[in-house]
Amino acid sequence: MSVMSSVYEGAVYVVKDNIDTDQIIPAQYLNLVPTIPEEYEKLGSFALIGLPEGLYPNRYVKEGELNSDYPIVVAGRNFGCGSSREHAPIALGSAGCKVVLAESFARIFFRNCVATGELYPCDITERLCEVLTTGDEVRVDLDEGKVLNKSTGEEYSIKPLGEVRPVIDAGGLFNFARKNGMISN
Repeated sequence: MSVMSSVYEGAVYVVKDNIDTDQIIPAQYLNLVPTIPEEYEKLGSFALIGLPEGLYPNRYVKEGELNSDYPIVVAGRNFGCGSSREHAPIALGSAGCKVVLAESFARIFFRNCVATGELYPCDITERLCEVLTTGDEVRVDLDEGKVLNKSTGEEYSIKPLGEVRPVIDAGGLFNFARKNGMISN
């Protein structure tokens, strides 16, 4: 896992409300084992492949690619609802997603983001999925708690991650526990 930063920039991929874990990573891909490097990589190529094509004609990860062109996902309410599959944040992280900005998260998805350390699940105070469109360039500053739309100059707020931030910074629960002497290597 790469060293976490506090600033992420790039194009956004915009989805609406109630994006469930089956849309993030459909059940047929759950046989991929994230601890095996090739399978972890392959998992990312299927991130958000369950989205209905009629609503989302641009795929999050292009056919035949392993990584997405969109390091930031913008969503509406209840992102990551559905099952408790840990594969959901792992698939997004493997595809290159660093941050998900959503109005709200399913609690289990949020906890899985923290536990795996794959990406930052950031609550936003405004409905950015109505303001931004896929491909817009933004700058997310976790320390400042701001999202900047680079084309319009508009700024939006992120709620602070609080106590979970150092856990994600460390690369997940086990890395955090090792780093802080809670468990031995």
